Amino acid sequence: MTPTTTDRAALGAFLRERRGRVGPGEVGLPAGGRRRTPGLRREEVAQLAGVGVTWYTWLEQGRARNVSDQVLDAVARVLRLDDAERRHLMVLAGREPAVAGGPVMQVRPEQLAVLARLLPYPAAIQTDSYDLVAANRAYRYVFDDLDARPPEERNCAWLMLTDPRWRGSLVDGEDVLRDIAARLRGKEPEHRGDPRWAALLDRLRATSDDFVRLWESYDVAGDRTQLRRYRSERVGRLDVHFQSLWLDRTRGERIIVLTPADDATGQRLERLDALVGAAPAVTARDGIAALAAGAPGAS
Repeated sequence: MTPTTTDRAALGAFLRERRGRVGPGEVGLPAGGRRRTPGLRREEVAQLAGVGVTWYTWLEQGRARNVSDQVLDAVARVLRLDDAERRHLMVLAGREPAVAGGPVMQVRPEQLAVLARLLPYPAAIQTDSYDLVAANRAYRYVFDDLDARPPEERNCAWLMLTDPRWRGSLVDGEDVLRDIAARLRGKEPEHRGDPRWAALLDRLRATSDDFVRLWESYDVAGDRTQLRRYRSERVGRLDVHFQSLWLDRTRGERIIVLTPADDATGQRLERLDALVGAAPAVTARDGIAALAAGAPGAS
């Protein structure tokens, strides 16, 4: 994949931002001398990566073409990029393929059956862009009634960044919102040209000052199991392990599941499922219910 002008400019911006985060002492250089900006100088990165200063300058200016894998690996090492950041670098440089566009994900009955079997643990089917395409009843009612919202609003990034009830459920709000923006930032180049992605990012920029602030910080994150702490209006504090079970990693389609991090949370999740037990075990954004889909566990 040949990087576009936009990708090369984004690559330069990413390198400049990351260069500012690495102190001289972290890479074995003396910290003495006055520095106009934090982090490493361009010539220091070039020297440590074994490339010419002019070539590295062109790379940050979005002017370099046909950059070798060896150079990219060396720069990633100097800038101490983690796996998600390195992948982001490689995507911008044209070394990783973009995600093929396609229709909105269609859930299948066997996937709904998995969501039902995960009860009382909250679980949902989610895309790379945080769209929620199906959820079991525990997830449906963790924050409020997800099914009461229009389909176009059933997106975790949108709800956490713009809805007071969803945002108020977060014990560690800044950390979670930063992680959401960082995941979107990391995946955005792979979905460039997808109108659904462009529409979501435009809406968030127009609506959420926090999203703009976090997006411009240029944090990049990948998917990983995390401890999340929520406040449920129905059952109280929930400390859960937030993890992904992949359906199609290349397209970013996954089942997200919240498993209890302690016994108290496990008991509260059982209580939550009992409180909402009259609802269908699973519902999907297109209106399919678990009973209609033949998923076991439907009420």
